[in-house]
Amino acid sequence: MTIVPVILSGGTGTRLWPLSREGYPKQFWPLVGAETMLQETAGRARGPGFAPPVVVCNEAHRFLVAEQLRAAGIEGARILLEPVGRNSAPAVAAAALLVAEQSPEAVLWIMAADAAIADPAALHAALDQAVVAAAAGQIVTFGMQPTQAETGYGYIEAGEELPGAPGVRVLARFIEKPDAARAAEFLAGGRHLWNSGMFVATAATLLAELERFAPEILRSVGAAMAGATRDLDFVRLGTEAFRAAPAISIDYAVMEKTSLAAVVPAAIGWSDLGSWGALWEIGAKDGQGNVATGPVALVDSSGCFIRSEGILTGVIGLTDMVVVTAEDAVLVMPRDRAQDVKQLVDKLRQAGRKEATEHRRIYRPWGNYEGLILGDRFQVKKIQVRPGQKLSLQKHFHRAEHWVVVNGTAIVHRDGENILLRENESIYLPLGCVHRLENPGMIPLNLIEVQVGAYLGEDDIVRIEDTYGRS
Repeated sequence: MTIVPVILSGGTGTRLWPLSREGYPKQFWPLVGAETMLQETAGRARGPGFAPPVVVCNEAHRFLVAEQLRAAGIEGARILLEPVGRNSAPAVAAAALLVAEQSPEAVLWIMAADAAIADPAALHAALDQAVVAAAAGQIVTFGMQPTQAETGYGYIEAGEELPGAPGVRVLARFIEKPDAARAAEFLAGGRHLWNSGMFVATAATLLAELERFAPEILRSVGAAMAGATRDLDFVRLGTEAFRAAPAISIDYAVMEKTSLAAVVPAAIGWSDLGSWGALWEIGAKDGQGNVATGPVALVDSSGCFIRSEGILTGVIGLTDMVVVTAEDAVLVMPRDRAQDVKQLVDKLRQAGRKEATEHRRIYRPWGNYEGLILGDRFQVKKIQVRPGQKLSLQKHFHRAEHWVVVNGTAIVHRDGENILLRENESIYLPLGCVHRLENPGMIPLNLIEVQVGAYLGEDDIVRIEDTYGRS
């Protein structure tokens, strides 16, 4: 039986700030290996027996998703674009409707894009068990065997074994995140499992249970699918109809109400990577229990998680601490306060600090740019354009620009003229001129941009023509 992987990639990963931010959340970062979390997730569901994945993501991340899947060699993915975030139930409904257009009895394997799995073989063994029950009409989740009295996860109480489905048990009930005493009780009792947030069911079963328990979600998402526009691998859901869908998780909308819920207990080395503490727990530790990533130097420190994204980070005499150094922000806290990062991000949002949601490096469909210097009436940026890509044809009302090619080859369209630039060559773009930058080569194009003018905001762009459908 062919399984359709459905990857939910709409999260923002606030608790992994300053690395994970709204503009570039944790699923797009390599957190536990060389590949990003999205690539690792998609890689677990490829090969014989698996259809190309369906990825549900924020519309703003569409090119990140497409590029990372392409880089991982994953072809044929269908990418469903959410115009606004509405939690997991509308996302699952959209994926089920999309798959049901061609194969309503197809089995969907629904999973988050940002979880770590240490034992893929055990995962696939659990999946085989789940598929048997799903094909018989159940909605199966995976319950993770607890390894500690964790208060940051929801729990599942498992009941009797499901007839005709070895290894699958009736799901007795879901339990909200418990306090420490109750979590210790669950761990000792042996009947309770962590809720992994993975589900296996046919498209038809999911749609029938949504119709029964959450008809308003199915109605809104159905209208959004009916009004969807399709562009290559992208399916752009209708904005107003999708916005009308209630924002609710699939757990609350369906799983806690349905009589078809089942669970496969599994020990697969799962972590939702929901905090820096979780990354410390699964990380490779030195003799003092430290997990260090990037240019890090430690003296007389133990039990710490230290990560640097480029700047040398020195740590002396710390115990059980987290230190994360990004390009424009540093986080320092006790490791047992890892769940409180969201409070800090909320405070930064309230203060209007752009570091709460944006990195200094901003990703675009054609590549990325990074702010280097911001002064009075000028700023300097580094721009990288991927091979074969080009920026929009545009003009500015308040700034002029100078471009210097560092490496690669550029074609600059300036007021109807095409100019070829090579390494160490430059061009001036006066205020108001119509221009476009293109990389015709086989390697990335890197250049330095110097902007000069009275206003240097990103909204001073008048797009005349755009390859990527932006206004």
